[in-house]
Amino acid sequence: MEEVRFDGRVAIVTGAGGGLGRAHALALAARGAKVVVNDLGGSLRGDGDDRAAAARVVGEIVAAGGAAVPSFAGVDTREGARSIVATALDAFGRLDVVINNAGILRDVSFHKMTDDDWEAVVRVHLAGTYHVCHAAWPHLRDAGYGRIVNTSSAAGLYGNFGQANYAAAKLGIVGLTKSLAQEGDKRGIRVNAIAPIAKSRMTETILDAPTLDRLEPSLVSPLVALLASEACPANGQTYAVGGGYFARVAVMEGEGTTLSGEVSPEALAAAWPAIDDLSGARPFASAMEAVGAALGRL
Repeated sequence: MEEVRFDGRVAIVTGAGGGLGRAHALALAARGAKVVVNDLGGSLRGDGDDRAAAARVVGEIVAAGGAAVPSFAGVDTREGARSIVATALDAFGRLDVVINNAGILRDVSFHKMTDDDWEAVVRVHLAGTYHVCHAAWPHLRDAGYGRIVNTSSAAGLYGNFGQANYAAAKLGIVGLTKSLAQEGDKRGIRVNAIAPIAKSRMTETILDAPTLDRLEPSLVSPLVALLASEACPANGQTYAVGGGYFARVAVMEGEGTTLSGEVSPEALAAAWPAIDDLSGARPFASAMEAVGAALGRL
C-alpha cells in the first residue's frame, strides 16, 4: 500500500501540548504535515494557562526537521476557535486537517455536580469541537477537501459513574461527527471520531502503572493519521482504539416488532422480548435511513 503522507497539507491539533494531542501532532509532522500545535496549557480541570506546553511540542517538531507553529487560544469560544484557524492560514496559507482533541475533566457524582462542573466540561469538549469545526468548515468547503477527526470516549458511548458531564459531551460529539460527515461528503470532507484509551493525565489517576505502560498515546496516533489522510477509508464512523486494539463502534437498531390494533402499556409489556431483542440488529447510515426502515415496517 502507498505510504500515508501529508506533504503540502496543513493540520490543526487541539490539546496538543501533551498526551494524545502531542502524539498526534508528532505523527502528522513526521509524515510531512505542517502543524498548528494548539494548547491553552490549563490544568486538568480547565483552570489557568501555560504556553510552555505547546511551545515545547513545536520545538520537538522543528528539531526533527518539521514545520509547526503554536496556538495558545482556547477552543471553548468562537473567538478562540477562529484564532486557531487564523493561525494556520497566516502561517501556512491553507488548512486541510483538523484533529479535535482538547479536553478537561470535572469528575463528580451527579448529585454533587454543580452547574459550573457541567457547563465547563460541555463547553470544552462538545462546544469546543463545534467551534473549531465551524471555524474551519468554510475553508474546507471552499477547498473541496478536508479531514476532521473528533475525539469521543468509551464514557460517552457506554456511560461511566461520576462522568455524566463528560459522557454527555462525548456522545454529543458522535452525533456531531455523523451529521458533519453527511454534510461534508459532497465537498470532499470526511469526518470521523475515535474513542481512545491511552496513558494521559486523564487516565493516570484511574489506571495502574502496568496498564498505563501498555497504553502509549503513540499507539492511537496511527489511526488518527489514516483517518486524517487522503487515503481515509471511512466517513461518519467512530472507532475504539488503544494499546494496539482497533474496532468500529456503531449505533444499532433491532428488527423490533409492529403492533396492530390497540397499543397500550400492557401490549408493549407482552411484546417486550421482541422489542428488546438485538439479535438482528443493524446500523443505519443516517436518521432518514432509520426512519425509512421504521416506516417500511408499518
